Amino acid sequence: MERNESETLSMSAAPHGGESLVEQPRPGGAVPALDRWLVERILAAVGNPPVRFILWDGQEVAATREAAVARILVRDRGALLKLAANPNFQFGELYSAGRISLKGDLVAFLEAVYRAQSRMQVGEWAQKFAAWLNRPRGNSLAGSRDNIHHHYDIGNDFYRLWLDQRMLYTCAYYPSREASLEQAQVAKMDHVCRKLRLKPGETVVEAGCGWGALALHMARCYGVTVKAYNISGEQLAYARERARLEGMEGRVEYVEGDYREIRGRYDAFASVGMLEHVGVGHYRELGAVIDGCLKENGRGLIHSVGRNSPAPMHPWIERRIFPGAYPPSLGEMAGIFEPRGFSILDVENLRLHYAKTLEHWLERFEAAAERVARMFDDAFVRAWRLYLAGSLAAFAVGDLQLFQVVFARSDDNNIPWTRDWLYPEAGAHGKL
Repeated sequence: MERNESETLSMSAAPHGGESLVEQPRPGGAVPALDRWLVERILAAVGNPPVRFILWDGQEVAATREAAVARILVRDRGALLKLAANPNFQFGELYSAGRISLKGDLVAFLEAVYRAQSRMQVGEWAQKFAAWLNRPRGNSLAGSRDNIHHHYDIGNDFYRLWLDQRMLYTCAYYPSREASLEQAQVAKMDHVCRKLRLKPGETVVEAGCGWGALALHMARCYGVTVKAYNISGEQLAYARERARLEGMEGRVEYVEGDYREIRGRYDAFASVGMLEHVGVGHYRELGAVIDGCLKENGRGLIHSVGRNSPAPMHPWIERRIFPGAYPPSLGEMAGIFEPRGFSILDVENLRLHYAKTLEHWLERFEAAAERVARMFDDAFVRAWRLYLAGSLAAFAVGDLQLFQVVFARSDDNNIPWTRDWLYPEAGAHGKL
């Protein structure tokens, strides 16, 4: 991936040349006390990661003698003031606008920041103030439609540039580290279908179907009938056309509707990549919907980005990329199942699979960056580059998890005795 280094950074996995940025001289004399204090405030707010600031006049500041993983170029004092006021949010704003840039490896820089933040001890009042300052949008029925429109209705042509050929925009499943993105996305769909133990003639309801690939795969490869709900107009149009072209209109129905509008009774419930948009305050409501739509021997699967303990979405990503998004902890997810008496049968964490998926997405996005800039502008490219790189870094260092939870009614004894059925290819699981 060739990149304009002065604009952003090298995205290669190799370290940044081994250069010790701390030992470089500071041109232009001593750094003014106010500027140094602001830089130190910013670095302290994110746990003092090993990075160096280069100010608009060429002067350099670092809070540690540790070799820096990257240099942050700040183009004006106003940008420095904004960054000091709210580092977690303003970094994305200023980076997207080009008022700060970065020399070094973007993913390595973000990993260093996330690791440093994870070691911080933040007071209760500071946490409450940060939560209020960066509070997310709500997920009412109307609010959810606005939030989904903001992210998913950017245009199918944009997503087609860097997703796999089936347009799956959720964590893939890599049966081997050498698998391609296309192979891993098909393997993910099979992984989901096997966990749901789908049988020909059964009915499935999918809440939040994306561009429709999983519903088509279930119907085509497992002989089921699927009703899939979505509130993204762009995605629905694409999914319905795919079903028409593949002659699957009688087996798959795409419904324009929120999960709260699901009707009917089904053998299986599937939700892949939708829970992040629900919000913890609506989990009981979601549980009631699932309870109402599953048959007595029905089973379900929820696949969601999550966390090890409750924490909000990164404020800039929530505001600019994924409004209303919230990655739950497993304890919070239990709020879906416990009030309705569901039993959790299986939990799997695919965190490293999502890091690998994001590596592939970011590589393809960089290859298409010039085309994306022509479709939108340079600020859009920088914003999405930061979002994809930041997500990759968060999964790589363990800030984010990817949970697949399988559940059924508590009195259903028709459940597998072992997990052998889940990995039909001998040795496939051990290849990782």
